[in-house]
Parts: sequence; structure tokens; C-alpha cells
Amino acid sequence: MPDHPDAPAVIRFDHLKERGIPLMFIDSALPGHHRMNFALIGDTASENPAYAPAVTTPHKFQLGMAMCPPGQGPGYHTHDYIEAFFVLRSTFRFHYGHDEHEPSDAVDVGPWDLITLPPRLWRSFENVGDEDGWFFAVLEPHQAFEGKDPYWSPTVQRAAAEAGFEADARGKMVPPDDFAEREAEARARLAPRVAATTPER
Repeated sequence: MPDHPDAPAVIRFDHLKERGIPLMFIDSALPGHHRMNFALIGDTASENPAYAPAVTTPHKFQLGMAMCPPGQGPGYHTHDYIEAFFVLRSTFRFHYGHDEHEPSDAVDVGPWDLITLPPRLWRSFENVGDEDGWFFAVLEPHQAFEGKDPYWSPTVQRAAAEAGFEADARGKMVPPDDFAEREAEARARLAPRVAATTPER
């Protein structure tokens, strides 16, 4: 996987499987929000400084992927930039609205569908299918840890804090003392699902 401005960079899925981050965000340990995130290009809004993108050459966009078991997905949040999602497998229900406390609308997005979300629109989404869901995320460029990102709803922030997870004013995770143990538990729960995924070719 060369990472040089004068050479192509190819990210092989079998290699990417080994680079998953199970606790990339402060909501990742909460019930209903378990997922394995992957940083392909850029930080992809990570609150965990160990995000380690597969391609480090600067681009004018950022790319990420994630695997969500059925019933799981990101909590209610927003960003200061455009974010788009291309669903690869299963169906995701996107809840969205302008109120930081609760969404007002929802739409289902299935395989080969794309949804783009404008800045400051609140959103959450979950895998409503029967199989593990995968999606591809495209984000506008931004600098990691230069301000809050994502912005979480008060409900998510409270639940995460009760679980021992917070982010500082720069948007960087403040991990609990037992973070390594909890990350290992999350990885053990999600990694076998990732390893079992075979792309349709």
C-alpha cells in the first residue's frame, strides 16, 4: 500500500480489516452504538487519537468506513462540514433534524444508496437490516483536534460520561482508566464480524 504523492495507493480490504478501531468515539461503548470504524484517508472525525489513517498523504477530502451489527450505529450528533454516506451492505435508517435533543424526520438508505448531510444538521443512524451493515463515509477536509467534532446531543454526552467517556474542548477523547481493557472487549466482540465479511465481487 504505497503512500507517496507520485504513486497510487491501494487499500486492500483484507489489510483494512486489521486496522479497525472499536472505540473511535465517546458513544462507541454505549448500547446501540457499537461499531468498528476505519480511517482510510484523514481523521474522519475521530475522537480517538489512535485513528491512524491507511493513507497519510494529504487529500482535499476524508474517507472512512464502518461496520455496524444489526441495531447498532452512531448516536445523535452533528458536524461543521458536509458528510456523505454510501451504504455498501444492509439498510440504515437515518434520523435527522435541527433540534439537538431529538430528530424530526427519518429516511432509510440501502445498498448502493447515498445520503449527504449538510453542516449542523443533527443526525444518527442505525442498521435496521438483519445482517452486519457496512457504509463508506466521505467528509470535507478539516483539522483533527482543533475544536469540538463531533458535537454530541446532550443525551449522548450524559450517557457517555456515565460510562466514563468524554471529549475535551478540542474534540479529543479523554479515556477512562480502564480504556485498554474496554477496547479489547469491544474488539473481541466486533473483530470476528469484520473478519467474516467477504466483499461481493
